[in-house]
Amino acid sequence: MAMKNFLIASLLFSSATVYGADSFVVNNIYFDGLQRVSVASALRSIPVRTSGIVSNEDTKKIISALFATGNFDDVHLIRDGSTLLVRLKERPIISSITFTGNKIMQEEVLKQHLSSYGVAVGSILDRATIRLIEQGLGDFYENIGHYHTSVKVVFTPLPGNLVDLKFIFKEGMSTYIQQINIVGNQAFSLHHLTSLLQLRDHNADFWWKILRHDQYHTQKFNADLEVLKNFYLDRGYARFNLDSTQVSLTPDKKGIYITINITEGSQYKVSDISIHSNVQIQSKEMDQNIVLQRNALYNRAQHLRIEDVIKKTLGQQGYIYPQIQHKLIFDDTAKKVQLRLNINSGHRYYVHQIRFEGNHISKDVVLRREIRQVEGTWVTGDLVEQGKERLSRLGYFNTVNAHVQRVPGSIDQVDLIYTVQERNTGTMNLGLGYGTENGVNFQVGLTQENWLGTGNSLGINSIKNDLMTYAELSLTDPYFTIFGVSLGGRLIYNDFKANNSDLADYANKNYGLDSAVGFPLNEANTLNIGVGYVHHRLSNMKPQVSMWRYLHSYGAHPSFSPNEEFSTDDVTLNYGWTYNTLDHGFFPTMGNSANISGKITVPGVKNNFYRVMINAKQYVPLNSKCTWILLGRGRFGYGDGLGSKELPFYENFYAGGLSTVRGWRSNTLGPKAVYYKNGSLKCSSRHPYSICQSTDAIGGNAIAIMSAELITPTPFLSDTYAHLMRTSFFIDTGMLWDTHWKHTQDMRSAHIPDYSQHKKIRISAGVALQWMSPIGPLIFSYAQPFHPSEGDKSEPFQFYIGKTW
Repeated sequence: MAMKNFLIASLLFSSATVYGADSFVVNNIYFDGLQRVSVASALRSIPVRTSGIVSNEDTKKIISALFATGNFDDVHLIRDGSTLLVRLKERPIISSITFTGNKIMQEEVLKQHLSSYGVAVGSILDRATIRLIEQGLGDFYENIGHYHTSVKVVFTPLPGNLVDLKFIFKEGMSTYIQQINIVGNQAFSLHHLTSLLQLRDHNADFWWKILRHDQYHTQKFNADLEVLKNFYLDRGYARFNLDSTQVSLTPDKKGIYITINITEGSQYKVSDISIHSNVQIQSKEMDQNIVLQRNALYNRAQHLRIEDVIKKTLGQQGYIYPQIQHKLIFDDTAKKVQLRLNINSGHRYYVHQIRFEGNHISKDVVLRREIRQVEGTWVTGDLVEQGKERLSRLGYFNTVNAHVQRVPGSIDQVDLIYTVQERNTGTMNLGLGYGTENGVNFQVGLTQENWLGTGNSLGINSIKNDLMTYAELSLTDPYFTIFGVSLGGRLIYNDFKANNSDLADYANKNYGLDSAVGFPLNEANTLNIGVGYVHHRLSNMKPQVSMWRYLHSYGAHPSFSPNEEFSTDDVTLNYGWTYNTLDHGFFPTMGNSANISGKITVPGVKNNFYRVMINAKQYVPLNSKCTWILLGRGRFGYGDGLGSKELPFYENFYAGGLSTVRGWRSNTLGPKAVYYKNGSLKCSSRHPYSICQSTDAIGGNAIAIMSAELITPTPFLSDTYAHLMRTSFFIDTGMLWDTHWKHTQDMRSAHIPDYSQHKKIRISAGVALQWMSPIGPLIFSYAQPFHPSEGDKSEPFQFYIGKTW
């Protein structure tokens, strides 16, 4: 059959031809060359249907539509009578992507970069995009000073219209800065100005070379120019100007010369600051900053601080998109400058909706109840930020971000969106091991701070070893009422036997329960009140001074038999107060917290005592990114009997270990057990008198722990994982004593220390690593202990799974 052909178009990699009249009726449409793309999909892409009229303009639209799908490299149109034949060449599918020669850029980073362009295994090959990526990678290497680098992509066709991509890197050597020159400086020396910069030349000190600051990097250079500019503007040089910069290569392209031309100008003082606004702005902080700036040297940082205060003040009133224009009016004769701020507050915005994103586990209501911004009211910056802080403080999320988004079609409404990244709030422990002190150790535990996404915390823990059989069940509802009143309870069982351990010999089988109600007083303060009941059955009490002193105070007259038993029921009123302004529940970076907790027995029970503990900590960021943080911690506790009674020895405080003084074995610091007669074979020495010294810890009724810690960036850890790991250097100090200890003549004759002295300070220093691992928080610590006392036991390396401080 004869065919009349004529040229229609040529687009991209192809040409398309049609022969025949200017227009014709299409009765049939056929596609030739389709493999992966279906006929139905191709038909949907073109603006022509059968029985329709096709003109020259229509054929151009057909070709454009097919190319726009991104599936084809070639498109040809051929007319055969009333039949339109579309011949296509599909783009291949990427079968694999490999990299070779890349040492600076990791393969994972390269894959992420390609993915941002839509290039991945299984995607359609777009050669134009690949060329764009090649050019971008080459520019990246030039920006970091590797001018001899080439990046080439090799395409290898495979059967089935597939293709392999191979990125071949030939990375050049780093280009070093031979010299940095600053031209035009008069007020400050070249050495002074270059010391402000990140980049250093080849003549820099040895340590700068070790840190690779003599390698050229475009981004660092641009940042250095901004630092130089701000340095002058913050010191009164209001007319300072960066005239030009030259970056030139040495002939061998191995070195770089940098020249920065500047005009310093003169120093100017601020004559006046005037603010013109369409709404009233009242802020004590703004007024204070203006007073400081008037008649002082011009300071751009102070000027920007005033603008930030204005934006914050307007943000409190719902004006979240103000426009601030500033103008400097110079008096060159008097060397003074006037700062004029013109402010257009814009519309006052109201909250249309509050939404949450990223909470796949936590229920929406759990997050919403922490937000203080209310829908339908104007946006208040402090309330938005407060909601972010409260969500972070929960400890359920790695990151929390808040942003406002304008409602389409509305001139005064925004949506408030909190985006969270949930972390694993549960810890499951299943352990089986053997220790020289406690024999076979079996542990099972489940702790979930956000049980089933409800915000409730649930804990089930049990431990079985030669020392104890312990089980605990706890549950807390932080929002038992809509007003934020919390309710918690706990059941415990413990069969404790201290024989053949670091503790004084006795056995205590106890069980009980307690409950607590928390009343929020304001955003930072909570009052806790509760009751508790514990039944104690003491047995196998080897005759020992502290224990016998407690029993005598209750009218008991124990014998020297090792089978002595004593039972008591403790009913207590528990109380507490919590203050918390930390910015995050896990790994805080700023803020402080304080907690007072205690209990006192109710009248009518056998035991009569009280016990109180104070914990406090303060986080102080040392830089703007909060990567260097100073942490101070303190713990103080005291307990005593009421009337003529004494504090039960099983309520004593203990020290030593990760949660108190690191580097010392857990619970081994402080007073040691002094046994009567042959009460224990552990006595380190025998004495003609009726007592002997041992190394068994008995604890004390007074404790003081203080710690200073410098939190630093974790070496070799990228910013992506910085929120999961924390490194710190610390100094711990601790004291533990017994205020009722009587240092008799027999004690002195037996060379037993005076445990009533609180001046025996234990000190340790070391490094700690905390990791929020998939199985829960892990803590590693290595510390060197100092100033040991007789009977103290060191343990430099310590490991712990549980809650961090």
